[in-house]
Amino acid sequence: MKFGTFYEHQLPRPWHDGDEQRLYEDALEQIELADELGYDYVWEVEHHFLEEYSHSSAPEVFLAAAAQRTEQIRLGHGIKLMPPNYNHPARVAEQVATLDLVSDGRLEFGTGESSSNMELGGFGIDRGEKEDMWRETVAEVSDMLTMEPYPGHDGEHFEMPPRNVVPKPVQDPHPPLWVACSGRSTIEQAARLGLGVLSFDFASPEKASEWVDLYYETLKEECTPIGHTVNPNFAIVTGFSCHEDEQVAYERGAEGFAFFQYALAHYYGAGDHRPGETNVWERFQEVGADAILEGNQGDGAIGTPDQIRDHLRELEDAGVDQVIFVQEGGDNRHEHICESLELFADEVMAEFHERDTDHVAEKEAELEPYIEDAFGRREDRDPLEDPPAVES
Repeated sequence: MKFGTFYEHQLPRPWHDGDEQRLYEDALEQIELADELGYDYVWEVEHHFLEEYSHSSAPEVFLAAAAQRTEQIRLGHGIKLMPPNYNHPARVAEQVATLDLVSDGRLEFGTGESSSNMELGGFGIDRGEKEDMWRETVAEVSDMLTMEPYPGHDGEHFEMPPRNVVPKPVQDPHPPLWVACSGRSTIEQAARLGLGVLSFDFASPEKASEWVDLYYETLKEECTPIGHTVNPNFAIVTGFSCHEDEQVAYERGAEGFAFFQYALAHYYGAGDHRPGETNVWERFQEVGADAILEGNQGDGAIGTPDQIRDHLRELEDAGVDQVIFVQEGGDNRHEHICESLELFADEVMAEFHERDTDHVAEKEAELEPYIEDAFGRREDRDPLEDPPAVES
């Protein structure tokens, strides 16, 4: 199993001068440390207008900074918003390729739609059309990254004449494709399209086993790749805090993860919000962390090294390929996050990495004929043999 870290850039009120800059500087230091310790991935979101919950509206800029401070860790869009009102597909392709170049081929291209009214309304996106927008643009960006020239597009949600979209990425034909998933239907869709799963369901090991089995069964039987590669991987997001003392681990990590869940629910259907006025942290404090955590998977990978090891072994047995740790939640402290990363790397991570080599090789061998069949179902686009001239 592999391990990643996850960043929303959460900044609960009250805000003070320099807080956002310090938040970004701390995150870059944490990623630099994670790279040195041998963590496999860092994932960075794209959100807009989600005060306190996510101050990460330009992930390509942040990931470029992380690329220059790291050497091995893979850099993931977790996720890039694909409806054209957020990002024109050609600009997405240009940014993805550039990030792949400056990171020496370390980019992971996670995609999604978003479903918060704060974001959709802010960019004038029709909720009923956003899934179709996502599907259309993911397919077209994949072609932009691989075709010379890109033959153009006259679609339902955007139009573009033939152009050679440059630069091209290091990874051939393009970086691995992922999609954000939150339940059965999106997991099945990911499998049918040959995309890796970024699961935000905070699943228990039992639920994770069900989802993983569904994903790989669907991929084997129904996959027709939307891109030019298949990325058969299942990753889940979970809370994380590691300390030798169980109570200290809980005190340092549980409230931040509870705020992560509360603020997510606030913007995605459970709360009203007045831009610039609503205090999400204050509302969360009125509810309390214990009330948020009660009755769900809750603590995730929060505890001692032994407790976390046991939890991760269950996820490993369930077939999960990657666990992505949420630490930068609420007002969790930078030094505690770094200590947790170090302790986990020192006492837990190595045994999972040792088993992962065999796991990956066995999975590749098992899936090879199914992926070959999947590409047999895919209709490749004809290249443009005589591009029209464009007057100066």
